Amino acid sequence: MVGLTGYGLYVPEATVTGEEIARRSAIPEEVVVEKMGIREKHVCPPDGDHAADMCVKAAERALSHAGIEATDLDAVLYHGSEFKDFVVWSAAANVAERIGAENAFASESYALCAGAPIALRQAKATLVADAPERILLVSASREEDLVNYENEDSSFMFNFGSGACAMVLEEAPDDPVATVRESAAITDGRFSEDVVMPAGGSRNPPSEATVAADLHTLDVPDPDGMKERLGEVSLDNFLDVADTALSRSDYDRDDLGFVALTHMKRSFHDYLCSTLDTANYYLDEFGHVQSVDQILALDAGLENGLVESGDVVCFLAAGTGYTWAATVLDWHGE
Repeated sequence: MVGLTGYGLYVPEATVTGEEIARRSAIPEEVVVEKMGIREKHVCPPDGDHAADMCVKAAERALSHAGIEATDLDAVLYHGSEFKDFVVWSAAANVAERIGAENAFASESYALCAGAPIALRQAKATLVADAPERILLVSASREEDLVNYENEDSSFMFNFGSGACAMVLEEAPDDPVATVRESAAITDGRFSEDVVMPAGGSRNPPSEATVAADLHTLDVPDPDGMKERLGEVSLDNFLDVADTALSRSDYDRDDLGFVALTHMKRSFHDYLCSTLDTANYYLDEFGHVQSVDQILALDAGLENGLVESGDVVCFLAAGTGYTWAATVLDWHGE
C-alpha cells in the first residue's frame, strides 16, 4: 500500500483579474470571466518566484504536513513545467539541495498538464518495486510568462497562472491522509505539435531574429483544426481514463465522491462533472496552473466541505500533446 501522508501549496500574492485579461486581449470581460472561467489568477513577479523557488516553499509545507524531515526522503520527483529557472536543467536536484534532502536522488517527469496523475502513478510504482520508502513530488508553473494576450489563436491559454504543489508519498505508512489506488492514461499524438513555442528549441534556436519576431511565446498553429479534433475525442478520453482508473481500483462512477479536475472553460468543466455526477471545485480564482491544479482543487474542496473521510477522489487531468490521465485515491483525512 502506498499512502499520501502530506501535501503543500504555494501561490504568489500578485494576481491578474479577468477584467485585466479582457482589457489586454480585447475579449469581452463577460467571456473571460464566465466562459473562460477566469475571475483572477495568481502570477509571479518578473524577478522572483521561479519554479524551483515555489517548489521549495510547497515542499516545506508538505514535509511539515507529513511530519517528516527532508533527510527522511529517498527521492524527489519534479513533474511541473519545462519552463523553469534555466533551460536544460534539473529543478528536482535544485529543490532537493535547497530543502536538505541529502539522502534523496532527484529526477524529473514531463506530461505537461496531465502530470499529477502520472507522477503519482510513477511514484507508486517506484515505491512498490524499488527500495525507496518516501518520495516527494513537486510541481510548479509560471507559464503565464509565455502567454501573448494579443494572439487570439492562443486564447485558450489565457487562463495560465502560477503556483506550486508538493506531495509526500510513503510505502505502507501508519496513518496516511489518502491511499493511492490505480491509474489510467491515454495519449493521442496527433496533437503533439498543436501547441508550441515556435523558437528556442533545436529546430529554431533563439536568435535576435526570433526575439524580434516575437516567437518566444506559446502559439497554436491551427486553432480551428485543433478545436475540431479535440471536440471529437476529449470528453470520451476524459471519461475513459476516469472509468478505467476507477475500475482498476475496484470502483465505478457511483462510488466517486470528488473529482480534482484541470481548469478548463466553464461549460466543459460543468458538463464533464455532471456526466461523472460527482462533487468538484472550479478553479476560477486560480486559473490553470499546469499539474498543480489537482492539489489546488483538492485543497479547495476540503476547505469548502466537498471532500470527507471515506470519499473516493479522482485526480483527472489533460495536457497538450495530448494526454489524458487519472489516478484514484481513497481519502482518509487527518
